[in-house]
Amino acid sequence: MSLTDIVIQPTSNDAIIKFEANHFITQHTSYEFNNIDEASNSPLAQQLFYFPFVKKVYIASNFIAIERYNIVEWTDVQDEIAEQIKVYLNSDAPVIKEEASKPKNAVTVYAESTPNPSVLKFVCNKVLVVQICEFSSIDEAKVSPIATELFQFPFVKSVFMDKNYISITKYDVAQWEDITVQLREFIKTYVEDGKPILNQPILQKKDLKEKKAETQFETLDDTSKNIVNILEEYIKPAVASDGGNIEFISFDNQSKKVEVLLQGACSGCPSSRFTLKNGIENMLKEMLNDKDVSVSAING
Repeated sequence: MSLTDIVIQPTSNDAIIKFEANHFITQHTSYEFNNIDEASNSPLAQQLFYFPFVKKVYIASNFIAIERYNIVEWTDVQDEIAEQIKVYLNSDAPVIKEEASKPKNAVTVYAESTPNPSVLKFVCNKVLVVQICEFSSIDEAKVSPIATELFQFPFVKSVFMDKNYISITKYDVAQWEDITVQLREFIKTYVEDGKPILNQPILQKKDLKEKKAETQFETLDDTSKNIVNILEEYIKPAVASDGGNIEFISFDNQSKKVEVLLQGACSGCPSSRFTLKNGIENMLKEMLNDKDVSVSAING
């Protein structure tokens, strides 16, 4: 690499001056340091803070900007600063310790039991997805890198994701006490590393799915619309807290039968029939004022 040269450039702020280099000095990232402690990942910025008049240091792709205290004028010190920066950059010492400058986001993941003994819910302190996703095999999971990797564990049967949690259904050959920590640490590390949860194409489908749902809703009869609203407002939040989801499928006005789709922890849950009959069905009967209403799940 050719030797670095520095050009002094004034700014619109009299207290700030720029020292431009003739090549990039960071990985196209900007940094701002208010004191020597904040500059722990930049040896150059720390060195500059030893000048008592240095108030702030800004480091960008090809320049370093310094804000001074009013105890000096730039005309008295700028040449000395420029020379020191030039010498430092030509020493090949690091401007920014890039890895140190990118600490992992603090991610916490905890395991939460569900009514389904085969399903455990792993809750994260950050949003993972903006749409419900369910995968029953590694082939279905091609749109989700994290789900694809989860299926590499031989005991993972299915993966369900919604907002800030992942519900995992296991095969009976494994016991939760033997695999929970392994799964929790995998998810925590994956999210901390900033790896993708979903590929872009599935995200683009969200708006289409919502528009389709809105269109279908408008074609429903009034009772069906009422049922959908009850499920959305009263049932879904409770089901989601158990790591699952419920979707309206149909309502037959003659038989008064409501069909729903159960997902996540609710699918295949031994207590799902009890929940349907004694929870959801009773609520619909009361709120619709129709004692003949019945509820069944197409997969439960």
